[in-house]
Amino acid sequence: MDIEQRRWMTWTGRVMSGSAIVFLAPNMVIKLIDHPIVQEIMGKLGWPLHYDRLIVVIELNCLVLYTIPRTSVLGMVLTTGLIGRAIATNLRAGQPLFSHVLFGVCLGVWMWLGLWLRDPTLRRTLPLRR
Repeated sequence: MDIEQRRWMTWTGRVMSGSAIVFLAPNMVIKLIDHPIVQEIMGKLGWPLHYDRLIVVIELNCLVLYTIPRTSVLGMVLTTGLIGRAIATNLRAGQPLFSHVLFGVCLGVWMWLGLWLRDPTLRRTLPLRR
């Protein structure tokens, strides 16, 4: 793979990863400030209200690990677990499939693809085959 292709892939992966982080940040902020919408949603999903801060601490730690190159794969594996939890919670609560449940799947794929593009070691470990 030539250097231009690697540079393009790395920057595309950084932009994809960064956009996911920027997208998730407001979600964490509203949990930290205990916004009324969080209380409403947690109630609808069947989660006790006191878990919102614990969940945001876990999410924040996973995203920090995801942003650091040396720990990015660990961060993404842990984030995948969180996304799986969100998908299961939305399924159990009977949320709409396309707007709530599959959104988590799309977010996870986006974040994994961003990591794959920005991490040459991951590309060697999980290569695309013809």
